[in-house]
Amino acid sequence: MAEDQRQEPGSGAQTEASPPPQPVDERWARELIARVALSGIAEQRRARRWRIFFKTLGLLYLTALLVLLIPWGWEAAGMVRRAHTAMVSVEGIIAPGTDASADRIITGLEDAFADGRTAGVIVRVNSPGGSPVQAASIYDAMRRLRATHPETPLYAVIEDVGASGGYFVAAGADEIYANRSSIVGSIGVRTDGFGFTGTMEKLGVERRLYTAGEHKGILDPFSPSRPQDVEYLEGLLGQIHGHFIAAVKQGRGERLRGEPDTLFSGLFWTGERCVELGLADGLGDVGYVARELIGVEDIVDFTPQRDLLDRFYSSAAAALAGTLLEQRGALLR
Repeated sequence: MAEDQRQEPGSGAQTEASPPPQPVDERWARELIARVALSGIAEQRRARRWRIFFKTLGLLYLTALLVLLIPWGWEAAGMVRRAHTAMVSVEGIIAPGTDASADRIITGLEDAFADGRTAGVIVRVNSPGGSPVQAASIYDAMRRLRATHPETPLYAVIEDVGASGGYFVAAGADEIYANRSSIVGSIGVRTDGFGFTGTMEKLGVERRLYTAGEHKGILDPFSPSRPQDVEYLEGLLGQIHGHFIAAVKQGRGERLRGEPDTLFSGLFWTGERCVELGLADGLGDVGYVARELIGVEDIVDFTPQRDLLDRFYSSAAAALAGTLLEQRGALLR
């Protein structure tokens, strides 16, 4: 006889037993804690690096401000600003795109006059001339800057050559100095070219020039020269020459002692002779003017500088510009 099976009240049917709780993997817990700790350390390091970055950036910013604002020429003891003589060089042909272009020279002059430590400005001229427009622009800028900075004297020093447009620029200074052997003057205007009509006839070449405008081919070297064209060109050159003469008279005033027919004939002389003619005030170089006239021997060059590649392309452009000026326009040479 089967044994009676007893059930506890309310127990119902026998259920499958629940699995016992699994023990916690201690190694996994340690790895999790380590990862959390390392993540926190990494975050702290990143925050520290950013703090260092921003502090460094702020320090660089303050240093840049100090460099721009502190007058480094001050004497350490007396905190007195050290003055200097500013120099701007007009070297070579005066034409667009050259080292002696109006844009470059005027930029240097403006920087020189704007510097609070400038005791005087020297324009160092070593130029045979060039474009009358470029030379006149530099001259006008010199006169303007001198008027706006009446306490800053402006001198021109002619080295090897200060002729034509080079002298035009020098005439804008308060005084002009040169070496006794410098070539100075050539106050005149020229335009030139070549005529190939006879050569073309010998070679049997026929010139075919078509223009809209009666005088459009006035400078064509392959066409014969006409009297009315020559008369017009002489009048044009005379006008430009008159502008040159007026600028020299304005700059030199009563110091001119030679006869106008001689001074403005296009002739040129030595620096020694120019002192006698009143085209220069004395003999001396840049060092002499800085030391004896301005009274400050320290010279700072304010001439804008260019990198090597820029110089290469500019020299090529200047050669082309000079050729075009000689063939098509008037030159102060």
